[in-house]
Amino acid sequence: MLSDYLPVLFQVLIAFGFAAVVLVVSVLAGRSAKSNKMKDSAYECGMLPVGDGQPRFSVKFYLIAMLFVLFDIEVVFLYPWAIQFNSLIQESSVPFWSALSFVGILAVAYVYVLRKKALDWNEA
Repeated sequence: MLSDYLPVLFQVLIAFGFAAVVLVVSVLAGRSAKSNKMKDSAYECGMLPVGDGQPRFSVKFYLIAMLFVLFDIEVVFLYPWAIQFNSLIQESSVPFWSALSFVGILAVAYVYVLRKKALDWNEA
């Protein structure tokens, strides 16, 4: 039984050994390199880096992204239900009403988002 796991053990040992050797060689080779201010600065297509590395984005972008994910996940949950709709309805009407309540809750959320003007770009 243990002999069945021997190839896996060898593979894991070789992987860890390779990683350790690469790290040691990297540290040893890195110590010999000379460092200066120009070499340590960020390379941006030959131009000197000026200003912040990341521009500031409005919170509106993140809000729209979260709302997109929320309503996109709604479709992901409703797609399998829509595929099996006929077979689900033949058994009972509970799946229909549960999906309708799910869509109703999301519709209320959508109306809330519209009333808060979260999707209005001019209000930023």
